[in-house]
Amino acid sequence: MSSFYLDDNERRLMKSAELTLESAKRDLEFGDYSWACFKTHQAVEKALKVFLRGLGRSRPGHSLAYLLKYISEILSEKPLNDIEYACSFLDKYYILARYPDAWVKGIPEEYFTQGEAEEAIKPALKIIE
Repeated sequence: MSSFYLDDNERRLMKSAELTLESAKRDLEFGDYSWACFKTHQAVEKALKVFLRGLGRSRPGHSLAYLLKYISEILSEKPLNDIEYACSFLDKYYILARYPDAWVKGIPEEYFTQGEAEEAIKPALKIIE
């Protein structure tokens, strides 16, 4: 695996990723499941972008699966299956967890469950570590 150096901006972004994940855990605890799901996506997105920046290869966009694919191409290594699955799984929370008009009726807060929030936090922890 390539080594890289994190500058101050990248360290701050990584700290933000960690705090965003902590916020998602609090949302889970207080029953704000849609926000917990969205924040796990955000935390992982920040962490993947830090990794890319550390490699000197910044990349725009919000799709975790595509960011991971780009990392895989740079490193010439296939990502672990569980990481690949987690990124694909968490990508689904980028829009659906936030926007009422993403649903035919109701609001995101009515659709997300404790189990989904718990399942979102587990892989996010692994990826950020």
